[in-house]
Amino acid sequence: MDRSGSEETTAPPSVKGDARTTRLAIVPSLLSADWTCLREQLAEVERAGADRVQIDVMDGHFVPPISLGPVSVEAVRRATRLPIEAHLMVERPEQHVESFLRAGAEWIIVHWEASLHLHRLVRTIREGGGRPGVALNPATPAALLEEILPELDLVLVMTVNPGYSGQAFLEGVLPKIRRVRQMIDRIHPSCALEVDGGIDATTAPRAAQAGADVFVAASAIFQHPQGIAAGLRLLRQSLATVL
Repeated sequence: MDRSGSEETTAPPSVKGDARTTRLAIVPSLLSADWTCLREQLAEVERAGADRVQIDVMDGHFVPPISLGPVSVEAVRRATRLPIEAHLMVERPEQHVESFLRAGAEWIIVHWEASLHLHRLVRTIREGGGRPGVALNPATPAALLEEILPELDLVLVMTVNPGYSGQAFLEGVLPKIRRVRQMIDRIHPSCALEVDGGIDATTAPRAAQAGADVFVAASAIFQHPQGIAAGLRLLRQSLATVL
């Protein structure tokens, strides 16, 4: 599969009056999926127009829970044509990125807080054929991105403290999203700005207005009372309100 993500065919609109050319994208997080029927759920998010899927990787050290690993990425890769992003919420991510690339992840997101040699790590992802992203926890200043930003395909601003699905969106992160948007527009306009945590039909438009263009959602999609397709459709409709 082409790691460029060219298979992403759904084309939601960009924000009105915004110079960004990156379209708004929705990324279902499999943290809230039912893994007893994973193939069926992946087929449903694919039919519903998801842009890619996220696998949350947690080691029990950087964040309290323990979750999925490269074997899970391999299983997802066999079950869907969608691009996969691996969000590595782990200590020493440099020890793991190559195994996730081999397993089939196109996007690799590492945390600024977890890497001592971030530039080298981002280069390793790129040289391995992946698309590098860097995540910032809510309390991590946006300004710390400035030197690494030209090397990135994606910045992830966490809108909850990482580790658990179903947390409430942190309103105080909105000004930080605006600062990151301004920095991207000034330094590296082709870089995507993703948000993750408490994203639903109420919070997604607010994050979009602040400058986000990629939206990770877990329970809002997989636990929607009318099903996966309805959850994803509601998110799309909510983002249309920022036009």
